[in-house]
Amino acid sequence: MPVRHGATEDADLVVGVVLGAGTSRRLGRPKQTLPFGDTSLLGWTVRNIERSALDRVVVVLGGAVEDVRSSLEPATASMVLNEDYRSGPLSSLQAGLDGAGACGAIMMLLGDMPGVDAAVIDTVLTAWRREPSWAAVTNYRDRIGHPFVFSAEAFPTLRALRGEKAVWKLVHRQPESRVRRIEIDRPCPGDVDTWDDYVQVAGRMGVAI
Repeated sequence: MPVRHGATEDADLVVGVVLGAGTSRRLGRPKQTLPFGDTSLLGWTVRNIERSALDRVVVVLGGAVEDVRSSLEPATASMVLNEDYRSGPLSSLQAGLDGAGACGAIMMLLGDMPGVDAAVIDTVLTAWRREPSWAAVTNYRDRIGHPFVFSAEAFPTLRALRGEKAVWKLVHRQPESRVRRIEIDRPCPGDVDTWDDYVQVAGRMGVAI
């Protein structure tokens, strides 16, 4: 485990918010509980995130919550319930903001992107701490992707968002001076929406399913 930052002021804390509350509509079964190595898809992702230097980690649950909760063995992460999870990922982000409490920033992570490992998270975190901005996105070789970082200054805007793909629309319409692009020299890890995605992501990572 890495040495975690010993921040004593709320303004110094960066909290990971993991969105794991989806309905898995396209897959047809709860993707959070899909086997992935020695754990589940969400379990693998959370374990990666817990190995990072984030100050705290909050996992947002919703769909199939009892099965998902029983499939997780978090070492340090706390879990919160999004009762409005059927409305989409934006409600999970907003529930995660509530669960994060007082902090200087959140890092938004997806529970179905197991390829976002501690090295990626810590590179983004270090770059953001060195030069804080209103928000930041990860700029992989091929495209922009998660994780996203939002400073506390952005929280009121996030809470007021409505509609489909609202977070993506928000970051795309902001100038780069306001939303930094943090470079990661690797392809963007895939997320899991379908069974084919699941097989491909596991295959690329060399993980048994």
